[in-house]
Amino acid sequence: MKDVNVENVNQQRGEKSIFKGKSPSKIMGKENLEALQRPTLLHLIHGKVKEFYSYQNEAVAIENIKRGLASLFQTQLSSGTTNEVDISGNCKVTYQAHQDKVIKIKALDSCKIARSGFTTPNQVLGVSSKATSVTTYKIEDSFVIAVLAEETHNFGLNFLQTIKGKIVSKQKLELKTTEAGPRLMSGKQAAAIIKAVDSKYTAIPIVGQVFQSHCKGCPSLSELWRSTRKYLQPDNLSKAEAVRNFLAFIQHLRTAKKEEILQILKMENKEVLPQLVDAVTSAQTSDSLEAILDFLDFKSDSSIILQERFLYACGFASHPNEELLRALISKFKGSIGSSDIRETVMIITGTLVRKLCQNEGCKLKAVVEAKKLILGGLEKAEKKEDTRMYLLALKNALLPEGIPSLLKYAEAGEGPISHLATTALQRYDLPFITDEVKKTLNRIYHQNRKVHEKTVRTAAAAIILNNNPSYMDVKNILLSIGELPQEMNKYMLAIVQDILRFEMPASKIVRRVLKEMVAHNYDRFSRSGSSSAYTGYIERSPRSASTYSLDILYSGSGILRRSNLNIFQYIGKAGLHGSQVVIEAQGLEALIAATPDEGEENLDSYAGMSAILFDVQLRPVTFFNGYSDLMSKMLSASGDPISVVKGLILLIDHSQELQLQSGLKANIEVQGGLAIDISGAMEFSLWYRESKTRVKNRVTVVITTDITVDSSFVKAGLETSTETEAGLEFISTVQFSQYPFLVCMQMDKDEAPFRQFEKKYERLSTGRGYVSQKRKESVLAGCEFPLHQENSEMCKVVFAPQPDSTSSGWF
Repeated sequence: MKDVNVENVNQQRGEKSIFKGKSPSKIMGKENLEALQRPTLLHLIHGKVKEFYSYQNEAVAIENIKRGLASLFQTQLSSGTTNEVDISGNCKVTYQAHQDKVIKIKALDSCKIARSGFTTPNQVLGVSSKATSVTTYKIEDSFVIAVLAEETHNFGLNFLQTIKGKIVSKQKLELKTTEAGPRLMSGKQAAAIIKAVDSKYTAIPIVGQVFQSHCKGCPSLSELWRSTRKYLQPDNLSKAEAVRNFLAFIQHLRTAKKEEILQILKMENKEVLPQLVDAVTSAQTSDSLEAILDFLDFKSDSSIILQERFLYACGFASHPNEELLRALISKFKGSIGSSDIRETVMIITGTLVRKLCQNEGCKLKAVVEAKKLILGGLEKAEKKEDTRMYLLALKNALLPEGIPSLLKYAEAGEGPISHLATTALQRYDLPFITDEVKKTLNRIYHQNRKVHEKTVRTAAAAIILNNNPSYMDVKNILLSIGELPQEMNKYMLAIVQDILRFEMPASKIVRRVLKEMVAHNYDRFSRSGSSSAYTGYIERSPRSASTYSLDILYSGSGILRRSNLNIFQYIGKAGLHGSQVVIEAQGLEALIAATPDEGEENLDSYAGMSAILFDVQLRPVTFFNGYSDLMSKMLSASGDPISVVKGLILLIDHSQELQLQSGLKANIEVQGGLAIDISGAMEFSLWYRESKTRVKNRVTVVITTDITVDSSFVKAGLETSTETEAGLEFISTVQFSQYPFLVCMQMDKDEAPFRQFEKKYERLSTGRGYVSQKRKESVLAGCEFPLHQENSEMCKVVFAPQPDSTSSGWF
């Protein structure tokens, strides 16, 4: 390459071009320019590159540009499909031969090349990409007179299509003149002739090699933390800038050493430390894991909050590995100061087992050991606390081999254990809910072998109705309505009506059964009560949908038995259980001198809350347990909600390094984080004969993308940020001074700002650069969601646009 020049693709940049007034040697560096101008030798056999020769100590980035040029010389004149090794790796290519041209189509998704990267396995939170590579060889009189190559990479975030990007890389080679070259050299081996030409030439792989761009004058990790920590103060966590800085700091942690990380952990105060633990755990590197494990003392119960934040960050890990699972197993087998933390370790172990199995890691040694630990522990458990712990772990792990144990505890276990086992079965996919499973669930619902609590029976019925029920399954459930306790009658009726109204998969079979008068009559469908079930849309489009559902079951005396609020996100056939908040209460009838329902006469007074967040079952929390605990908390009640989960979560995590055919490298980084606070409260007033439950979700979401193309001496990129702050609150109030008791339910979504930022930049390795920025803001109007079938109008999403702003300049 003799006359080297570096230009801006955007010719309109003019005077603002970062290359303006700079020679190639200034832009690239003298050594790089000399290396680029030094010839490259190819050993070709039948149009395929057998060997690629270059000087050994040239910069990798410069060698990659040469590899990109050399790959263009690899072709064939006949149609067909074959495998070729070039700068992109070992790839499947298809040739289409025409009279005056040959078209080569490279299947980039088939290329085998070692590159770092990871992605979120859940399709809803994942990134979709599509890549194409087409090279056209123009032929005239058996000579190739031009080569035109174009490679494109498109990507987009699955659940938010406005977040997308595109990389286009082009090469153009034209025949200008022909002239006599060097004299032919003869020899028995090509390698010997190469040595004769220049002994410094050596055979190196034609496959693109990895290079890292060095950051000049970049701050250390401790310096970065000093500028970041003010945004992660507890009072600032509801702001988008907190999440933005959290995501940026994770990227720096991924290149940090254990000693650096441990140093800032040891120096931080207790207010900011929980947020720092979130970030260090979310970095998901060997150094960050070793640092946090060295820092946390699980033998002590003085740092429970930090231990819990670490464990939940492990549960939400986007790409957990065997090393992390092995660490949790080791902690569980060791000494743990807090029983709550011990339970949480096992619960999160179940989550990691499921995630690793989803990523084809079911046969890893640590996964096999964890499975034995969960299933063996459940089988040998003697205490109720241990049984609950292993059931919660199995509820996260969703092991097919655990279904028999769940059925055993669902049918034979005591109330809370039976209910937990049944709700664990609810999380399994349709193929696992076999006829044998449904037989057991039918026995539970119809109480063929023993009397069960209402919560267990209704959960069993829900599994049957949601998993391809048979005609007789549906008919028997419908025939039971009218024979159940009063509020359970109303609840089951509401479930069936919700299936029909929302057109759930079971609606067709339900309509068939309802054609029978014995199942569909006034006596059955006129049952009164306050229990309810309702499903609605938060957002709906041809390719995706967000749904919410709320079902509430009361006891016959008007006291809340269970409320269950769910939010799901669907894209095509893929789904994500965004959140579930369940509030349960039992044994409170004695407070108002009411008669308990059948099968619930001897229940202890209890109220608590359980939550699922992004497909991860969290450790349940207890409001009170036992009559004395209830009375003490009623007398000292402040009305303050109890937090179920609070912290910073890395939810979307996609990193991809691309070797472009031109020799340049590209990187795609997509991260989504959120600051979340889910809390709940249950208030009970004997004086006013009123109970109130409150569930509050407060979420701040930030999604950032960074697309870069790098040649080591110049770098171009596009950064985007999308952010919003939202709140969702559900309140249920019951006045049970008379029957029928009065119920008021409301679910409100707060007004939410919606902001988008875009920054394009170009930067020379010498530091000179150009940047342009755009900003767009709108407001997502708040609304109230319908919770009754009588009011089924969908909550409408309204954007109020704000003025856009743009800026550009040098830096």
